[in-house]
Amino acid sequence: MNEDWETTNVIICGCGPTGAMLSAYLGQMAVSNVVLEREPEITTDPRGIALDEDGMRYLQGVGTYNSIFTEIGTAVRKFNFIGGTDKVLDRDPIFALDYSTTAGGTGHVGFLLQKQPVLEKNLRQAMSRSAYCDLRPRSTVIDLSEDDHWTYCRYYGAPGAERKIRARFFVGADGKTGFTRKHYLEPKGVRLEKVTEEFYEETWVALNWHITLPTPESHPDFPLWKLDYTPEQVYDLFFPSGFRFMCNPERPSICSRFGLDGDRLWRFEFVVQPGEDGYEMAKPEWIKKIVFPYITHAGSRYSLPNDVQYPEDCIQVLRSRPFTFSARSCNMWAKDRVALCGDAAHVFPPFGGQGIASGFRDAISLAWRLALLCKYHSTKTDTHKLVLEAWYKERKQQLNKSLATTIHNGKFLCEGHYAKVFLRDWYIWLVQLVPSWKRQLQLGRRKDGLIRYRHMDGMPFLRELNGGLNLPQVFCKNMKGVVFFTDDVIFHSKSTGLFRLFVYLQSDEELDSASDVVKMAEEISKEEFAAEAVPFLIETIGETATGDSRLFQIASAEDFAQSPLCNGRPEPTHYDPLLIRTEVRAKYVIVRPDRFVFAACNDGESLRAAINCMLDILYD
Repeated sequence: MNEDWETTNVIICGCGPTGAMLSAYLGQMAVSNVVLEREPEITTDPRGIALDEDGMRYLQGVGTYNSIFTEIGTAVRKFNFIGGTDKVLDRDPIFALDYSTTAGGTGHVGFLLQKQPVLEKNLRQAMSRSAYCDLRPRSTVIDLSEDDHWTYCRYYGAPGAERKIRARFFVGADGKTGFTRKHYLEPKGVRLEKVTEEFYEETWVALNWHITLPTPESHPDFPLWKLDYTPEQVYDLFFPSGFRFMCNPERPSICSRFGLDGDRLWRFEFVVQPGEDGYEMAKPEWIKKIVFPYITHAGSRYSLPNDVQYPEDCIQVLRSRPFTFSARSCNMWAKDRVALCGDAAHVFPPFGGQGIASGFRDAISLAWRLALLCKYHSTKTDTHKLVLEAWYKERKQQLNKSLATTIHNGKFLCEGHYAKVFLRDWYIWLVQLVPSWKRQLQLGRRKDGLIRYRHMDGMPFLRELNGGLNLPQVFCKNMKGVVFFTDDVIFHSKSTGLFRLFVYLQSDEELDSASDVVKMAEEISKEEFAAEAVPFLIETIGETATGDSRLFQIASAEDFAQSPLCNGRPEPTHYDPLLIRTEVRAKYVIVRPDRFVFAACNDGESLRAAINCMLDILYD
């Protein structure tokens, strides 16, 4: 019956950041996947601009770390919250969140201001490095169906002929208006719903500008040349670095540079007030009224008689359009063999930079489960329903935390009651009089540490063995002194298993006994763990152990700062090299591909029990 249907393991509808990330991780896990993308090329419109440290960690995981600060974007040092109604971008902030540190436990800075088309280009390059990934642009899905064992997709492919492909699973990464949810899953009861009682939904205008530099030759009458300002200094004056939340009760706004400094891209977003029309507010005449005052300086600032505006002809409008920002999530993310991830499953307001990062979290956590179902489980079983339900339950916990932070930021930014604004600003001022409190305020949500899942039925980790913790990432170095991220040592080994085992020791004096335990793990794990592929992370290593390629010493902030890994990014501050020891608290750690601890064990007996539980999950 199905002889004329092409077959693969997973079909992904949509090759935006989430779909590309999912494909790349499936490729790493040797799971064949076909990505159907409607557009012929990557869109040039820079849509999302913020990516958090989890997002950078997952980019690192697919081999694109070297491009993060050289092609994709620039590290955010400060998120500035600026009060008052004056339209002055470089006004002293009420307070500033410091995201230049490594305090979040991932080894990365807190945020990247990225250029999405370049981000997507690098993700597609990661896909192209795997023979298991097949991207098909100019492909429009027209029909989807399924039975107990397969999904069946018909689509128009280039040059327009109808094609048929079946897969064990179909994933919709095609956005909030895409085919998968709107046309296939909504009739089956999948709904996009508000997620908290503090529901947010407003219309904002988002604009992107490309800025060119005025020069004395191109703009001889620009008044700041007489004061010996250079073109670069003028640009920095009118478009200062750092992300800005303009907490203006009359019209809240957000603005920032994004991409590389040399790209000279600028994002400005402002709220559309009740009674205003978003499409009208996005027109040039309204942009001049609302946005241009922010790039016009009082002449008194420079002891000049007239105000100084950045030259309008140095501004190219790349985008100016309204968007409805809301906080919503689907009541389920998987129905039978069809799943949703990214914007197809949930949408965020713009106040926390969580849109792309949450899609990445969906992708990596779904990828290993699909690998589990495709490589270990028979097509004739229905355990996929339980596996995908547990995926949804886990992700919802992390999603709700991200949404809570986003909504909190939005309430702070959008407060319009002047008495509440006054009390808020005075409270923030008082808190910052105490240095320790000020530092806690500056660290924001990063001070809360890495997420830990609350165990529920079916979740694949052992809570009694510290499972469910997002594994901290620190720096390490091999016996030749080359510095690595610990993820790259743990997950890029020669092991072919789905889970990873690593050993954490305080001293190499424990090496012999730990090696015996690893040999035992190899013997009972059905080839999931190979002893020669298990890395040993050790705090202190003596000279006698230098011949073992499995050994890596925990590295210092200074080690990292002097390595090529630190090029283009801030040097690590608030770095804790002992974070794995203090958080995981075990010698033998089994980790899932999504960087969450499955089990953390301190002896061979508990490791043996954990491996047997892991095998039950793999070979159910």
